[in-house]
Amino acid sequence: MKNPTTLAACWLEMKNRSSNGVAIRVRRSSGWSDISWQTYSRDIEKAAAGLLSLGVSPKDRVALISNTRYEWGCADFANFAIGAATVPIYPNSTPEDIVYMLNESEAAVLIAEGRLTLKIWRKIREQCPRIKTVICFETDDPADPALITWDSLLEKGKKLLTDTPRKVEELAEKVRPEDMATMLFTSGTTGKPKGVVIAHEQGVSEVTEAFPYVGAEESDISLCFLPFSHILGRIELWGHAFIGFTMAYAESIEKVRSNLAEIRPTIMVSVPRIFEKVYAGILTQMENQPLKKKLFKWAVGIGRQVTELRLTKQIIPLPLLAQYELARRLVLEKVREAFGGRLRFAISGGAPISREISTFFHASGVLILEGYGLTETTAAVAVNTPYNYHFGSVGKPFGDVQIRIAEDGEVLVKSKKIMQGYYKNPEATAEAVKDGWFHTGDIGEILPGGDLKITDRKKDLIKTAGGKYVAPQRVEGLLQLHPFVAQSVIHGDNKKFIVALLAPDRAALESDAKARGVTYQHWTDLLEDPQIQSSFRAAVAEANSQLASWESIKRYAVLPQEFTVEAGELTPSLKVRRKAMEKKFADLLESLYV
Repeated sequence: MKNPTTLAACWLEMKNRSSNGVAIRVRRSSGWSDISWQTYSRDIEKAAAGLLSLGVSPKDRVALISNTRYEWGCADFANFAIGAATVPIYPNSTPEDIVYMLNESEAAVLIAEGRLTLKIWRKIREQCPRIKTVICFETDDPADPALITWDSLLEKGKKLLTDTPRKVEELAEKVRPEDMATMLFTSGTTGKPKGVVIAHEQGVSEVTEAFPYVGAEESDISLCFLPFSHILGRIELWGHAFIGFTMAYAESIEKVRSNLAEIRPTIMVSVPRIFEKVYAGILTQMENQPLKKKLFKWAVGIGRQVTELRLTKQIIPLPLLAQYELARRLVLEKVREAFGGRLRFAISGGAPISREISTFFHASGVLILEGYGLTETTAAVAVNTPYNYHFGSVGKPFGDVQIRIAEDGEVLVKSKKIMQGYYKNPEATAEAVKDGWFHTGDIGEILPGGDLKITDRKKDLIKTAGGKYVAPQRVEGLLQLHPFVAQSVIHGDNKKFIVALLAPDRAALESDAKARGVTYQHWTDLLEDPQIQSSFRAAVAEANSQLASWESIKRYAVLPQEFTVEAGELTPSLKVRRKAMEKKFADLLESLYV
């Protein structure tokens, strides 16, 4: 399609697509069901008209608390079509944060997913007087007069369109590039979340430049599973509408692996954790099978040799090529098949991915292209491409993006993709955007070839008592390469050395115990198993082998649980709340220095 000026125009263009084209695939009880572009655009139009019938006006805010699903995407574009703005809220947010975000955004309408969301809403509704209308995708109490079901909303819209067929189209044509499209709240790792205002201009700038840059095509199909509350998930939704590729909705995050085999996507947008889980799962399977493990290590070793030659654009010797073909048939092809067997590339963002993971999958025939961006930059401002990728970097800036490195190493960005500002917070906006340059808070460098490399978060850098700086994300990433380590956090600001807290991967431990025939009453009993303890020591030793002396981990403790949002250890987007962790485990951390 021609480059639109608003996200509402992306919806208008849907009607012109081929009636044979598949826009969406969703899993029904009878199997995967195809939804055409015409049906998709009509559902969006009915939802938009339904919102109008409920009194929603242009520039109103509509809050949305739901897991990723077809109706979520329809609601988002319905808001765009009538000039309203979507305020997404993570379903795993605490009730206190939900109250804060609903009130701070001044939302008048709430769209909730189902029973669990409604249960929270009923507890906090008295604290959110601005919310006048609640719409529910699915509810076990359709007779509740305070709720409007999604089907009912569509019926209201259908009736309004019967009387005024072009009502939604006319409003969509009036939406301006500078109008607010969405307000996303930052993770709030160090305080209250800030509402990031993204206008249509920013959204359009991102999708019209990023997706063509990486080579996404109309013939592609993706499997969508990222939360739409996260900017990366939303960009996949908007990019699919702009490019016109088919997007399948995963049934749930737990069923992503089986859905990958069924959908067989050609492109994929993900976060590192998905690849880390697959990688850890493979290693766990090999742990107690010596022969398979030996064959696997040989095959991956051959694959890595080929990868390094390809990355440096060298000729692959024929004997090595022959070994690679054998390794591919015996082992590596199975890794590729785990992603459906057709994947051209996967985009990874939201957090750093280790070079170890990237090279492993590349050796197995799965290309992971790391990109870099923030909520405030409307997702990616730099990304690797299938034709120019360097593991360990986040690629080159694309489109109108300009990047420079400040004297203190901070990455600064200038682009149309930069947010309008933080809602009702001019002081924070002025601090973040100076002379047109957005201060990302990330430390990085420009590599000789022009690629950007991110080192760590500026505020996260640890300064030891010896005056050495340690980048925690890198160290934690190395620890989490071990299949038994689900999460980790390091500590050592103004201390003599670095220590770590490790969260065990319950599923990996139980799988290992089953393979070894180990019995236990509760899974945490496995933490006392000598072989498991030896594995954690090996994980730390392996990480330390790749670290300088001042950043290596001298002592560690294994916690009896994973970090969770509910316990206040993670943000809704699963970033570690470092200050909260240091406070919660202060005694344990101090004991590691005794």
